[in-house]
Amino acid sequence: MIKARKYVVKKYFEGVPKRDDFEIIEFVLPALKDGEILVKVEWISLDPYQRAYNRQYQLPYDQFGYQIGIVQESMDNNFPIGVRVVSHKGWFDYCIINPSIPDATGNKPYILPDLKGLPNSLGVGAGGMHGATAYFGFLEICKPKPGETVVVTGAAGAVGSLVGQIAKIKGCKVIGFTGSDEKVEWLEKEIGFDKAFNYKTVNIPTALKQIAPKGVDCYFDNVGGEISSQIINQMNLFGRISACGSISAYNDNPTKLPKATIIQPSIVMKQLKIEGFIVWRWGDRWPAAISEIVDWIKSGQLKAKEHITEGFDNLYEALIGVMAGENIGKAVLRV
Repeated sequence: MIKARKYVVKKYFEGVPKRDDFEIIEFVLPALKDGEILVKVEWISLDPYQRAYNRQYQLPYDQFGYQIGIVQESMDNNFPIGVRVVSHKGWFDYCIINPSIPDATGNKPYILPDLKGLPNSLGVGAGGMHGATAYFGFLEICKPKPGETVVVTGAAGAVGSLVGQIAKIKGCKVIGFTGSDEKVEWLEKEIGFDKAFNYKTVNIPTALKQIAPKGVDCYFDNVGGEISSQIINQMNLFGRISACGSISAYNDNPTKLPKATIIQPSIVMKQLKIEGFIVWRWGDRWPAAISEIVDWIKSGQLKAKEHITEGFDNLYEALIGVMAGENIGKAVLRV
């Protein structure tokens, strides 16, 4: 008999999630059925989308999210005891998974890819969904050319920091916008951005005109809102915009979203391409992308920084830290 714990969301979030929106429930796991596996969770991913998708689930619901766990018992020969599994099961310390059943993302759990000696935690970061998001969202949609100017917002986050480094690998000039001077310094001195700005303390149009007088060719948008309008209105003819997220509005009332400067004149006159995406579009190509990302990390071309929180009981605080922008790089929790 194994006792497990999980976080259940019992209230829809109003603004920033509150502690009493969650309840930690202890329960006894049942015996395995054919095709199921028992997983001891080791790593849990913390991400802004866990706030954004809150109202798409019926209350109460188990808090969703990516996790990595090691198989303790198995009734599925494809997932033997001892292998590590990546799934979207969520905030559990132990859980039962049926790998043949797609999860809420429409995808099935999978065995942790070969990270070639890198930390297993990267399986919910640069070696997993976030790496694939940066890789495909930037390369497939923006299609960067050497010498082009790329702007990334949310540049010190899990995806943005990877996008900027991939852009540098592809020979681009990279400008990042982030939320603190500490992050600016990290972007410029540690991972090679050509220039970074604290969006809270600079005039964005002025800063862009100074650092990119010939305009912006590619924009990877993690934040939406007025910042994005200001960047889009300084893009070049046939510029490309990859719309990945809208962090700036995730905590706002969904019926009263903030207004931003109109962008349609720039879209039309500069013939811009804006494309949103869900990374599972390229699901069949993830293995090749992750293998290349791992090789870049191993060679020193790319750095995959992690912001690690310890302890299952600290999951709520870890999520709030992500929503407040406290993390540099990928936020993960070691169970």
